[in-house]
Amino acid sequence: HRTLLYGGIYIYPADNKSPKGKLRCLYEGIPMALIIEQAGGIASTGLFNGKVGRVIELTPDAIHCKCPIIMGGPRDVGVVYDCYKKHGVEVPEL
Repeated sequence: HRTLLYGGIYIYPADNKSPKGKLRCLYEGIPMALIIEQAGGIASTGLFNGKVGRVIELTPDAIHCKCPIIMGGPRDVGVVYDCYKKHGVEVPEL
C-alpha cells in the first residue's frame, strides 16, 4: 500500500534460509504483483530458479508454495536489475 502511494521498493528475496522465498504465491505474491503491474510498476522474482522473471509468470506447484518478490516502480526496480547486470546475471528489459 505504501509503495503505491509514496513510491519506493518492496523486497523480500530468497536467501539461504528460505531458498524459495517466504511469501505464499497464491495469497500474497501473485495478487500483489498483479496490483503493482496494473499500476505501472514491476513485480520481479529476483534471481529465482536460475533466472530473473516476473512473479505473474510463476506457476504454483502447491497450494502453499512460496516465492520471492521485488516490486516497485520501474526506476527503483531498475536499480536492483543494474546490480544483477553488474554481476553477470541476465535480466529482462524494463
